Amino acid sequence: MNSRAYAHTPGAGRGRPWSRGLNVDFGLLFIVLLLCGFGLAALYSASDGDTALIWRQAAIIGIGVAAMVVVAQLELRVIHRYALHVYFGGVALLGLVLAFGVEANGARSWLDLPGLPSFQPSELMKFIVPGALAWYLASQPLPPRFTRILGAGLLLLPPVGLIVLQNDLGTAMLVAMAGFFVLMLAGMSLRLIAFGGVLALLASPLWYVFYALEHQKNRIRSYIDPYTDPAGAGYNIIQSQIAIGSGGIDGKGFGEGDQSRLDFIPESRTDFIFAVIAEEFGLVGALALIGLYVMLLWRGTRIAVNGGDMFARLLAGGIVLIIFFNVFVNMAMVVGLLPVIGLPLPLVSRGGTAVIAFFIGFGLLMSVEADARRGAGRRN
Repeated sequence: MNSRAYAHTPGAGRGRPWSRGLNVDFGLLFIVLLLCGFGLAALYSASDGDTALIWRQAAIIGIGVAAMVVVAQLELRVIHRYALHVYFGGVALLGLVLAFGVEANGARSWLDLPGLPSFQPSELMKFIVPGALAWYLASQPLPPRFTRILGAGLLLLPPVGLIVLQNDLGTAMLVAMAGFFVLMLAGMSLRLIAFGGVLALLASPLWYVFYALEHQKNRIRSYIDPYTDPAGAGYNIIQSQIAIGSGGIDGKGFGEGDQSRLDFIPESRTDFIFAVIAEEFGLVGALALIGLYVMLLWRGTRIAVNGGDMFARLLAGGIVLIIFFNVFVNMAMVVGLLPVIGLPLPLVSRGGTAVIAFFIGFGLLMSVEADARRGAGRRN
């Protein structure tokens, strides 16, 4: 798609940037709210009935819904036009975090400006980066040539590098994967993908020996065998596996999970909330939650496939894949299939900026869907 394609659309560049009528995909919204409800129930149990926490989380969800509706009303041509502006704004915020940020849980990733609530700009980059790369790649014929891939890498490097400097490797990995997914959807050569994978595999021992911090090495060792340090680095995954295994088929019952109720599971409200769900609701509850995520991803995939142009498809596809990756990594981490890297479960874990960022991503999907509907209406 040519970068000036929207200029050739009748009415493009004139009038209001807002869509006429209310663009809300109520099917998508219903699935999202079911996931949020699941999360509120799990948080209530994990916090031992802390109603203040539940009301705060419900308020954040309300803010997220409002942000989603606002973003959904933006016409896609406006999102396309300002994608790079938003990207540079996000990078500037990441720079401000390094200069004035607040440290929490070992990562300096929070920005606390006077008169404003603290927030985490790196969470927003999970959805800003796909927009910027979709803008860049859709402006030329696809699949991208090697020079275009290098250009995309240069766009990806500043946000990922700044987040790494904040010592938030989990989010840095998600942002990097967001960019990779857009490149993959754009048709990047499978040979190049395989080469990059092999190169990363060969470089990982060097990273481990010369660059990995001690707590990162401990996480990798505990992933291989958590019982080498059961009271330290391996404690989280051991307690998580005990909780999941003790839940059985139908669970111990709401609020009856010993591991979560007695605070054996660290970060039970954030990174390890899936273990709380599996303990209290069992395999049935875990599969129900996974089923909701499958429905969400299926709906998002339909929107991406039916996108009206290449920018829309790359943007929507990148968003859907980053949601999938976030869910997969969190659940795999909790059950011990991947090292613990500190990623919350989307819409279920307690959070602020992360929850609102996901709702903004859903708003972008709704904008893509509305644009496709308008395009179909013009053709008919």
